[in-house]
Amino acid sequence: MRDIDEAVKELVSSDDLQVKEKGLDEIWAQAREKGIYPASIQGLYVARGQEQYKGLSVPAMNLRALAYDSARAVFRAAKKIKAGAFIMEIAKSEMGYTNQRPSEYVGVCLAAAVKEGHVGPVFVQGDHFQVNMKKYQEDPRKEVQGVKDLIREAMASGFYNIDIDTSTLVELSKSTVKEQQKLNYEVCAELTKYIRSIEPQGITVSIGGEIGEVGTKNSTVEDLEAFMEGYLALLPKGMTGISKMSVQTGTSHGGVVLPDGTVAKVKLDFKVLKEIGEAGRKKYGISGAVQHGASTLPDEAFNNFPAAETAEVHLATGFQNMIYESKNLPEDLRKKMYDWLPENAKEEMKPGMTEEQFIYKARKKAIGPFKKEMFNIPGNLREAIGQELETKFGFLFDQLKIKDSQELVQKFVTKVKDVPRAASLMDIKKGGEMSTEGAD
Repeated sequence: MRDIDEAVKELVSSDDLQVKEKGLDEIWAQAREKGIYPASIQGLYVARGQEQYKGLSVPAMNLRALAYDSARAVFRAAKKIKAGAFIMEIAKSEMGYTNQRPSEYVGVCLAAAVKEGHVGPVFVQGDHFQVNMKKYQEDPRKEVQGVKDLIREAMASGFYNIDIDTSTLVELSKSTVKEQQKLNYEVCAELTKYIRSIEPQGITVSIGGEIGEVGTKNSTVEDLEAFMEGYLALLPKGMTGISKMSVQTGTSHGGVVLPDGTVAKVKLDFKVLKEIGEAGRKKYGISGAVQHGASTLPDEAFNNFPAAETAEVHLATGFQNMIYESKNLPEDLRKKMYDWLPENAKEEMKPGMTEEQFIYKARKKAIGPFKKEMFNIPGNLREAIGQELETKFGFLFDQLKIKDSQELVQKFVTKVKDVPRAASLMDIKKGGEMSTEGAD
């Protein structure tokens, strides 16, 4: 077999679907041969809900730019400390602006595992599979069907962890918490039942719910109870529901950008995470609360997550920022990407924004159009960027206490012998229109 790098190059860089498919076939074949397979983290989260372990927070990392190099850095950092409890994810919105459909993203993650000598499960997650409130109000059936189409595509590609985000349907104008959460839990239950109806035999997909839309008011235990009671009542008897709950604690996706382009410090309420997590485990057996929008927090904040028994922490924009701001990203390419923004990402320009604020908010939109050029920068520069990322992942893994978590994964995660091959790139029905919202 060829070096896995060649298969990745075909998958990421080719415009010919047959060539991309050939690369994907080879990646899956090499992964199978080496005992690497996409998996659900469900068993680990069930054990957490039963208090069989504690004291760690699972990092879920959105790898937007240079995904292969980023994933390799994740596996290197994990291997050094025998970590197994970590997730690589991509949001519905990110699939659009980074030009990475589910099959490609899973392929890149599996290839990185092969390259770095990982053995065992690889947890790939669909982040913010989101229902848009405006579109839902216009045509509920069409909007929900779009999310179902994306779920089908993602699961056929190897995503066995799905975060449903119907928190956008929370109606804070309603007079009671139950009424506020009603649309949220109803649509989440509908999507849960859909996932259970199509999941592969022997795999229980890990599903996440969300009660507090990031950027709005902080979540409460009352919110959790209103959601869960309504949600569970809608599931058929014996059906497995969600395994975790995303909450709002004071963060925002991508951080709050100051006029000079830097990110403001955010005061995050760890008490929310602790209280909702405890209630979730004791009353409903879920693993606990999930923190979104964490990657731009100050370094000193991260050890608070395992201390508050946070189940999962989502990290995205900070890694993108590191790549854009790295001295190893060729200056001419960075300039080319920034020069592309005013004409092609003008919707990100808001009244009163400085140029620095605009670039910070808009530059994610250049990742997809320049994906091939980024992939083809000199290998030594890509390696250097990968080393920078590895250092950051190593720090985060240490702070989130996932050292030696391989043992927990081996103990609680069900191994499936014949994991279904990724869906063909040529016959996938692409699911859902990709919005620009909802990525950490």
